[in-house]
Amino acid sequence: MGFVSPFFICIGAMVLGKLLELTLDAMGYELVDVEQFSRGGLIRVFVDKKGGITVDDCVAISNHLSRLLTAENIDYDRLEVSSPGLDRPLRKESDFFRFVGETIRLKLRVPMQGRRNFVGILREVNNGILKLEVEGRLFDLDMHNIGKARLVPKL
Repeated sequence: MGFVSPFFICIGAMVLGKLLELTLDAMGYELVDVEQFSRGGLIRVFVDKKGGITVDDCVAISNHLSRLLTAENIDYDRLEVSSPGLDRPLRKESDFFRFVGETIRLKLRVPMQGRRNFVGILREVNNGILKLEVEGRLFDLDMHNIGKARLVPKL
């Protein structure tokens, strides 16, 4: 096997992500995340919909995507379709809008007021700024400074 440029791997992942996003949207699902591992040929797809994902949803999506990936000549050995879990990652602005009022955990890329890690209630999203209530204090956090964000599971 010859050398494969990381540039082409990134482009391939972007094309796959867009293809999956368009397909899943047309099926009534939301693409939350896609992971592609060159070693082992695994493609892992995380999907969601209002009301949550069922096993039957995962089966239907897996069957459809298997045919799609074959038709598009996308090389893979194994496909996994899953819900994003109780601690769902938040990446897009629409994710944050959807979960206003929920408790989230996030990590900033650049510290703010000496802190990188925050856990609080998402109060508002406006023009790329999140208002997060942490222990009674309101913080304005720039979405461009968020490295990772997840829902805190309600148990």
